[in-house]
Amino acid sequence: MKNILLAGFVSMLMMTACKKDNTIAEKSLEQQKVEFQQRQLEIEQQKLAIEKERMAYETQKKADSIAEVNKAAAAAAPKVVTRTKTVYVNRTPRRASSSGSVASNSGASAGSTQGTAQKQGMSKAAKGAIIGTVGGAAAGAIINKNNRGAGAVIGGIVGGATGYAIGRAQDRKDGRVQPR
Repeated sequence: MKNILLAGFVSMLMMTACKKDNTIAEKSLEQQKVEFQQRQLEIEQQKLAIEKERMAYETQKKADSIAEVNKAAAAAAPKVVTRTKTVYVNRTPRRASSSGSVASNSGASAGSTQGTAQKQGMSKAAKGAIIGTVGGAAAGAIINKNNRGAGAVIGGIVGGATGYAIGRAQDRKDGRVQPR
């Protein structure tokens, strides 16, 4: 009987000890929940702070870009652009045989062409191309003794291009063609 009482007493002690541990475990579980919720709140507060910083950065970035555009507009504003109009006059000699027709012809052409009259005759660019082609072909044939035909073709092409470029420059100086 002593053993039964001792076993009952030990079991009662164990039950009371287990209940105390359950309350401690329940309290610690509740504390863990509260701590977890506090951590979640801290994380949310950090997210909000990051979002605020990002929005402030975006706002500053927009303000800086607007200021940069205003500076560029202010710098570009005083730029003055003027346009010039070049008038070319036909200076070919007129025939004096019928002065009445010349007067009426010049009046009609002045109203319709408005200053861009074409000069008659061969341009200096065309003359330069012809002279350069002939001279280059002759020089190419003389220089290339093995194959005179190929030398003449190559020399003619190079001479023609060079003569054209020089004649075109003279036409620009004379006012026959408009400068670039």
